[in-house]
Amino acid sequence: MHFAQIATVGFSGDGRALELIDQTQLPGKLQVLQLKTQQEIWEAIHQLRVRGAPAIGIAAAIGLYLAALEIETEDQKSFLQQFSQRKAYLASARPTAVNLFWALDRMERVAQSHIRLPVDQIRDLLRQEAQRMLEEDAASCRRIGEYGSDLLREGDGVLTHCNAGRLATVRYGTALAPIYVAQEQGKQVRVFADETRPLLQGARLTAFELYQSGIDTTLLCDNMAATAMKNGWIQLVLVGADRIAANGDTANKIGTLGVAILARHYGIPFYVCAPLTTVDLNTPTGEEIQIEQRSPEEVTTLWYRERMAPEGVKVLNPAFDVTDHSFIAGIITDRGIARPPFSQTLPALFSQEGI
Repeated sequence: MHFAQIATVGFSGDGRALELIDQTQLPGKLQVLQLKTQQEIWEAIHQLRVRGAPAIGIAAAIGLYLAALEIETEDQKSFLQQFSQRKAYLASARPTAVNLFWALDRMERVAQSHIRLPVDQIRDLLRQEAQRMLEEDAASCRRIGEYGSDLLREGDGVLTHCNAGRLATVRYGTALAPIYVAQEQGKQVRVFADETRPLLQGARLTAFELYQSGIDTTLLCDNMAATAMKNGWIQLVLVGADRIAANGDTANKIGTLGVAILARHYGIPFYVCAPLTTVDLNTPTGEEIQIEQRSPEEVTTLWYRERMAPEGVKVLNPAFDVTDHSFIAGIITDRGIARPPFSQTLPALFSQEGI
């Protein structure tokens, strides 16, 4: 089956499993997993079999519904207690992506607000909520694409870092959504994708999905971005986000900060693309964002036939860095484009839509 025909994340056909593309196998193998147990789903999120803030949120929502199916009680109080325990377990899979906690909280609110109903009816409402979130994500990303495509001109070169395409969401993506919508509109743009060390999401995922979609794509080593900008090949930078603080500071894949600094130096607009669910108004600045620290083996051995660093050497491997809001020209959301000062414009987007 062709990549475009497979959902990144969703329900299995019988609705009794979480179905997702195993992104650790790309680009060499297009494998679809069906996961049913909480341990399997926790491992898939932690090990990046599913990744990207929106996709993680949808996977967690479906996972928590499946957890509800496992709970063997018809007593509402006992059900809610066990449900909350399973929610906490899934929440421990990754600490930075706010969509994970947002999705789990939303599912828990459904259970809490209907606690007087029979447990079977609560389970059914949880299934409906997870399906609703899946559909909302696809629509949300489409709107991000429509807002962002207005910024793209025919022939523009766009630099992106990590993968914020359809592999990070249900459909379209966030940072790649404007590119896909521009393609639908007949507008041709060129994409330069950073390889994104050490996990190579740009090389393995972004290059894969854009190439499969027929978009002009050039893969860059991370240290080539400055040269590409200096040569005039880049007119715009589009990146995704895992958490956006109230002041606009943005956590995204490690290396994003360096790209933002380079873009400022060369006068290239730097945009963050994310749904409003990724904006955390309860986090005042980027200083309060918890940055996930990952295994040293991802740097020293994971992608190599032989070890590529001395045994015993210290390794620093943060999953994300935080780009200061001062480097960001705008945050393209599913409710419009917020521009500086973000401490005013981001809350305005929430209040405007009653979110």
